[in-house]
Parts: sequence; structure tokens; C-alpha cells
Amino acid sequence: MKILLLETATDICSVALGAEALLIAQAENLQAMQHAAVLTRLIEATLEQAGLRVADLDAVALSSGPGSYTSLRVGASTAKGISYALNKPIIAIPTLQGLAWGAREKHPGAWYLPMIDARRQEVWMALYDENLVEQQAAQALILEDNALENWLLQHVPGFPETPVVLCGNGVPKVGAPYPAGLSDSGIHTCSATHLPALAHAAFLSGNFVDTAYFEPNYLKAPNITVSKQPILVKK
Repeated sequence: MKILLLETATDICSVALGAEALLIAQAENLQAMQHAAVLTRLIEATLEQAGLRVADLDAVALSSGPGSYTSLRVGASTAKGISYALNKPIIAIPTLQGLAWGAREKHPGAWYLPMIDARRQEVWMALYDENLVEQQAAQALILEDNALENWLLQHVPGFPETPVVLCGNGVPKVGAPYPAGLSDSGIHTCSATHLPALAHAAFLSGNFVDTAYFEPNYLKAPNITVSKQPILVKK
């Protein structure tokens, strides 16, 4: 079983290839917000590493948000193009779950709080237990005063005795020193390398999305600036 894995939710553009839940190839671009320009090239490079053609794929999986509106659309459009062209299913993996999986690989036996920068002092975050079962769905939190510690006390049974591990590019907003029971995984970037096992499990359970109607989880409307220049109308 060979699954192409796309991660475009944040400023990192990452592609990987999984086979039977194992990572067999990867290619990433660390330059911010170059997704539309580099994604197809990264896919070609990943397939070349594995000695495969796009027709050899069994499915395509993508990080489905939350994240950047434009970046998520690039990933979704690419996944849909492959799905339509080859009649292959699409697997959508929550971006925050992918981060939690990466954190668990380094720090097993805890609960996981992935968070993505959502501008200013706000983050998007979700809560997963030690088995990566979602305990709190993706939501926004403004990191003011003791908001995070109070949130953890409310939603994590036994906190701070139950350890919670942070991950994602929103972690620097929390700032050290951390409250008791909270630690940093060191996993701050989204990566397609976090997705093979999750995509494999979804494939086996037949957990696919409808190619025609799938939309990423933007969680927030795009930040669109309206021009202040007057509109000129020809007479």
C-alpha cells in the first residue's frame, strides 16, 4: 500500500511517501509560503526517490487544517487533481493530529497539545490523549494571563500530574518557564513525515473523504485586505 502524503497547512511545504505505515521517501521546502511554486516538484522528487510513478499510488493523504487559508487550498487542489486523474481516494488527516503524532514519537506516555500560530496572541489547538484519541476538537485560544493553564486544568484529567506535551509553531507564544506538568516536545514544524501511520490506519478503515465536496478545516475566515483605492469606472 503506497500513499502520497502532503503537508501544506503552514509555511512549510512537505511531501512524503508511506508504504504500509512506514516512511520511504520525503522532500521538503523550508522557504515560507512557496507551496504553489514547489509542491508538484516535491511530489516528483519524492516519487523519484522511491522509484515509483504517480500511477503506482493507492491513495493521497493531506494535512487538512487548521492552517493558512491559501496554503491549505494549494494542498487540497493538488490532492483533488491526483484523485480525479487516477481515480484514487483522498484521506484527510487533521493537521493538529499529525503534530501530536510527531510529539508522541519523541515523548510517549503523555497527553499532547498541538498548537498552530493564528496571529497575534492567538493559537489554534486541540487536545489528544496518550493514544492520540482526540479529547478536545480544534479551537482557538488567546494566550493571555493564565488562560492556557486554566484551560488545561479544565480539560486534562489529573493535570498537572498528567503530563501534557506541547508541539507546533504556536509553542513559542506560550513562553517559558512552563507551568508544572507542561513541557515542550521540540516538534515545532508540520511535516508530511508525521503522516504515514495515520494515513495507513485511515486507509485500512476506509476513512476517505468525498473528492468533489472536500474542503479543508480553515477554522477561521481568510484575512483579506480590502483596497482603499477608489474604483475607476469608465464612462
